[in-house]
Amino acid sequence: MSELVVTVAPTGAESHYRDNPNIPLQPDEIVAQAVACEQAGAGLIHIHGRDAEGASSLDPVVLGEIVAGVRERTDLVVQLSTGGGVRDGFDDRLAVVGLRPESCSLTCGSVNFGDEIFRNPYPFVERLYLAMLENDVLPEFECFDLGHIETLHRLLDRHGPPRRGVVHCNLVMGVPGGMPGTPQALLAARAQLPVGASWSATGIGRSTLPVMLTTLALGGHLRVGMEDVLRFSRDEPVRDNAQLVDRAVALAKIAQRPVADSARTRVLLGLSADA
Repeated sequence: MSELVVTVAPTGAESHYRDNPNIPLQPDEIVAQAVACEQAGAGLIHIHGRDAEGASSLDPVVLGEIVAGVRERTDLVVQLSTGGGVRDGFDDRLAVVGLRPESCSLTCGSVNFGDEIFRNPYPFVERLYLAMLENDVLPEFECFDLGHIETLHRLLDRHGPPRRGVVHCNLVMGVPGGMPGTPQALLAARAQLPVGASWSATGIGRSTLPVMLTTLALGGHLRVGMEDVLRFSRDEPVRDNAQLVDRAVALAKIAQRPVADSARTRVLLGLSADA
């Protein structure tokens, strides 16, 4: 069976201690959980920044502190979010690419995000992609709906694939306003992806397990983390991000999917030529 990359998204832009007191919001908390997640089996970390009060932050100083800590204490592939929070401006989001991590997320379209609108008009999406090509940063094309996959094709048709040649997508499912987190929706989305694309899937909230199990069966990769789910079960809050990585790795073992470490993750994503 194909190797599995486990991405951990330890903290997003929206949740706070009041939602789950175990969520890491400050750089030292994020780095500490990154260490535990690598030990549990994660190969890539998707990073959001938070300010001192825990609000979403794209401040390069904050992001730089997190990245430096992760790189010093782990070998995880570092991916920065260019999504930020729903109210972050386009210029601040674009500036993240200039920090030149190994990878950045690239959301492929606007979407209703609960009561908010996560704005990603095509001209901005195109600017982000061109900036990633220029800086040799691997995009992770985040698709919240089927129309976003059409935008992905449009980008590739106009500008070609990433220079390293790997088209890597993440299907984000279960966001109120996006595609539902169901096996049927996952099958439909996967069928529209570019031929040969690398892909992972993320199930938000209650859709976590249906999306995870379907993805394992279809040969995709997984993203887990407290950005996406704060309850481990109906009666149990998530203890930490390593608990979510542990569950993904345990299910991968049942599915007979060997888990890629950080070095193999780089090979699979075209970030390293080592075989």
